[in-house]
Amino acid sequence: MSFTLSPLPYPFEALEPYIDAKTMEIHHDKHHGTYVAKLNAALEQAPQLHEWSLEDLLRRLSEVPEAIRQAVRNHGGGTYNHDLFWNILSPQGGGAPDGELGKFIARDFGSFDAFKEQFSQGAANLFGSGWQWLAVTPEKKLKLLALPNQDNPLSQGLVPILGLDVWEHAYYLKYQNRRTDYIAAFWNLINWKQVEKNLLKV
Repeated sequence: MSFTLSPLPYPFEALEPYIDAKTMEIHHDKHHGTYVAKLNAALEQAPQLHEWSLEDLLRRLSEVPEAIRQAVRNHGGGTYNHDLFWNILSPQGGGAPDGELGKFIARDFGSFDAFKEQFSQGAANLFGSGWQWLAVTPEKKLKLLALPNQDNPLSQGLVPILGLDVWEHAYYLKYQNRRTDYIAAFWNLINWKQVEKNLLKV
């Protein structure tokens, strides 16, 4: 079994002015595409893993042969993370969540504004490349965590439902070193209905 590069659920230019079309094209076709290709290349060395899902690979990293474990961590994470990222963005995104997700956020962070501030601060303060995550614990609590590189909450026993890519390739063409401006723009694009679907599947 090999993994494939999922198409974007919208055109490259759909997220403008917040994320430009050229960034989306390079980010999806080149960066995401490379993660998928390198994951498949690593798995060619371990036929016993060919029936494992992407979630299995990330949840059970300690069981992946040591020779390819770091490659699966990096490129499996990059594949999964981007699949989630594209789907929690929408040209019709933004605003604040309601429904069950809104209730969970109010319960675990006090308010949406408090959650937004903590999430944004975590993304801004993450050193180097990585992701800011909103994940669900086994006790069904929401938790924020910032992880380096392409590391994923699945490997810590958590389920990610919202993530922000803060690698420079995600924003540098438009925002250069202004990561905080990119983070602020992100809030105009979040597809809260999809995030809630992610939550309800946990």
